[in-house]
Amino acid sequence: MRQRYFQLFILIVASGSIYPVVYMRQNFEGSMLETYGISLEQLGECHSILGLMFFLTYLPSGWLSDRFSSKWLLGSSLAGTGLLALWLSTVPSFAQIKLIYIGWGITSGLTLWGALIKSTSLLAPHDQQGRFFGILESGRGVVEAMLATIGLAVFAYLLESVSTAKDVALIAVVQFYGGAALVMAPVIFWALHNPSEEPIENTAASSDSGLLSDFAILIRNPSIWLAAITILIGYQMFWVTYSLAGLLESVFELSAVTVGSITLARLWMRPIGGVLAGFIGDYFHVVKFLAILMLLSGAALASLPLLPPTTAVAVLFPMVMLIGVLSYGVRGIFWATLDSCNVSTSTRGLAVGMISLIAYTPDIYVPAVQSWCMERWSGQTGYQVYYALFGASSIVGFFAAHRLIVLSRKSTP
Repeated sequence: MRQRYFQLFILIVASGSIYPVVYMRQNFEGSMLETYGISLEQLGECHSILGLMFFLTYLPSGWLSDRFSSKWLLGSSLAGTGLLALWLSTVPSFAQIKLIYIGWGITSGLTLWGALIKSTSLLAPHDQQGRFFGILESGRGVVEAMLATIGLAVFAYLLESVSTAKDVALIAVVQFYGGAALVMAPVIFWALHNPSEEPIENTAASSDSGLLSDFAILIRNPSIWLAAITILIGYQMFWVTYSLAGLLESVFELSAVTVGSITLARLWMRPIGGVLAGFIGDYFHVVKFLAILMLLSGAALASLPLLPPTTAVAVLFPMVMLIGVLSYGVRGIFWATLDSCNVSTSTRGLAVGMISLIAYTPDIYVPAVQSWCMERWSGQTGYQVYYALFGASSIVGFFAAHRLIVLSRKSTP
């Protein structure tokens, strides 16, 4: 078990080292626009390209993880991400920046995602799937927060103490993020091992049967669809929490500083929610606990906009923290459903790709639904409809998870 947890730690640090530079926008948006001489629309175009690349690579990512060693895929992801970051630090043209984001779509999607989820699933014993995925989610959040904090500290130090120009300070941050990824690449090659010998043996047999045959077997597996629906519902509810700042500021009329403090505190619920959900879920039954957690999360989401606009911060703050713990808890363990799908280790990566292709479609439609609600119903009513719609969807997730439990029991000898 110590070796399993060490391997999990390596996965956490590796995956957490990739995303800070890919999503620099959340901390350095204004500085990026100024340094690279691009508009907000152009930066948005880059992230749209990134999202499209993720969507296109979910399925191939899973297939690759069934054919190649995780340490080579993850090591390549880190090396590629770091090299692209160093390219970005040269202040290239907008056309080149778009190529960099396409590259990041490959290194943080194609070669990373399937290998990361499959490796974690194989590392975790059957009775500890919840805690392993919960620790993965929480640990990634901590690593990303630590790197982001160091990046901000470097940026602030260069600006205020050394009186460096803003563009030079930002380039130093980009180089720091890129360097962190490059340093982790050889560590992955050296320290990460295959979670099990079984995937290697089965891969050859799977290769002989062919991709189409594997795909046909998985697509006829009802548990795959139920897991996809369960994760989709959990992810779309998590997507709704991105609008908490707008709700607090526009409906409850809190100051920007107060809103920023509340939403920042919510981010620290990620490690708490993921770990708690993982250990509690394993103590009972991880998928059963996930079903209950989804109902609680949906109810909390739907309730927040129903509060009177005069509600005090003393009530709003714990309410938002509760939503944070519940939503991060759901996100932390929803991939534990994979172990209940009765999928062989040789096709588990392909299953991850198939599920991801469906489960992460909220990236496409949830923002459109939010815009529609805000345009059709203004103010608090718009938020009430938006939150209630996705909060109520937790009922669908509950029944999908419950049905998955029934099918997994039937398939167990």
